[in-house]
This record gives sequence, structure tokens and C-alpha cells, in this order.
Amino acid sequence: MAKTHVTILNSMAGTDFEKALDKHVLWDIKVLDLRDAIFGKSISDLTKEDAIRANDLIVARDLSVYCFSTSLFAGNIESGEREFRENHLGKIDHVIEIAKILKPKMIRLLSAQTSKRAEITDSTEYIRKNHPWLVKLYAEAIDRFYDVGFKVTIENEIGNTIFSKPAEIVSFFDELNRSGKACLTWDVQNLWQMGIFPTMEVYNELKHLIGYCHLKGGQQESGSTRLLWASSLEDASWSVAEITRQVVADGISPIICLNPSHGKAKEGYDYSDIVRRDLQFARKIISL
Repeated sequence: MAKTHVTILNSMAGTDFEKALDKHVLWDIKVLDLRDAIFGKSISDLTKEDAIRANDLIVARDLSVYCFSTSLFAGNIESGEREFRENHLGKIDHVIEIAKILKPKMIRLLSAQTSKRAEITDSTEYIRKNHPWLVKLYAEAIDRFYDVGFKVTIENEIGNTIFSKPAEIVSFFDELNRSGKACLTWDVQNLWQMGIFPTMEVYNELKHLIGYCHLKGGQQESGSTRLLWASSLEDASWSVAEITRQVVADGISPIICLNPSHGKAKEGYDYSDIVRRDLQFARKIISL
């Protein structure tokens, strides 16, 4: 079985990009997930010169890039097809230009948002009837990236996301019909924040789509499964070890990316050095 590596969003190591890379080396992180705080910019906003400079710093430390965590498709679908074409598909050529320099294995898109979230129970059916252009634009983006050598991953977001439960994610990917070109980034806590507590049943429902996992801690509200408190992975209310070990055993996410926990700060809780603590815990459970 190939070894599973653990990484973090690059800015979790600090907002000074060069110093953050040094911390990746110190923490023995081999691959990068580039999202923001790259010379003060997000990944999609880098110039070609920025990308060359970043690549020089990365190569000098014997690191490689696994994922570009873009915010493409994070808009509200009720704003219409034209807005998505201009502000999301319109950035693809530039993202490809810098991706050819930094060479990520995959490029992340986000699940779109809908202002009708509270009114609909099935977002895929709503999209099919009212915004059929959305799936076509996702497919176009995926094809354009894939045709130049980059696999695409779509992450389930929070808020008014179109991915609020496993059934919506499965039906959307079925509608998309891009198996082999695109996969799901399952952000375990994001789906929890949408009301779906993380269980093996949820994992098994999504397993055939997952290609990348994001892990966060989090503690539930007393008397319910609702996410309330931010926490380390080790102190999380969900079965981090059981689910993560199954992900590793199934070989579906060769890289696992840690993210900062959502939730309120809990009075008296120790949040110091939490990134390093989460790294140590994640490595421990996947090595057992």
C-alpha cells in the first residue's frame, strides 16, 4: 500500500510565504496545498512572475505542489450564467498558465452557492430545472483543466452551498458525468457544519467520489450532534481515527489535508500550537 502523506493549507504555517515553506520543511511536510498568503495573494491572483518565484522557493526546499485550492465557482448561482462565465471560467486560462509553472496534481473548484438554499430540499433538481447551465460550466472547466494535464476536485463548502448532504453531492456528480477527470474533496467538517454528522455511513455513501480529504476537529453541542466548538483533531467529537484509517485503507486520498477547525472558541480550551498537534495526531493514526 502506498504511503499516505499529510499536508496543510499553506497559510496555516504562516502568512510569510518563504517562512511558511521553511516551517513545512521543519514539520516534514513534503507536498503543498496552495491557497492564499502567497506573497500576500491567493493562488488564482498570482502573476506569472509570482509563480516562477514561488516555484524557485519550493524546488529549493525539495517540496512539490499537490493542489491549487482556488475559489473558482464560489459564486451565487442566482447571479446567472454570465457572471460565472466572466468571473470563474474567465480565470481558467490564467490558472492554467501558473499551474504549468507550479505543476499541481489537481486543481480545486468549490461547490457553488444558492440563495434559495432554505427553500429547496434537492439542489440538483433545482439546478436542473432553473440553472441547467451550471453543470455545463463545471464540465467545461473540468475538461479544460484535464485536457492540459490537471485533474479537478470539487470541495463541499459551507453556507448556502449546493452540497448540503451526501445525496446532493452524489446526484450532482452523476449529472456532471466526469468520472476519471474530477473527484470530490470531502471536507468532513464542512458537511458536518451543514448538518451531516461525520459517520462511516456518510463516508461509504461518498467513497466512490472522494479523491481528496480535508480533516478538521470540532466538538458537538451538548445533547445534540450540532457542531459548536473548534477543537484539535485529537479532541474532536467525530470518529477521526476510524474514518481516517478507512480512507487510508481504501487508498482513495493519497494526500490528506488538515484545515483549521470551524466553531466557537471554547473557554479554557488549549488552542496553542494546534497545527503541529494535529499533524502529529494525524500521522499517528494513519501509521497504526
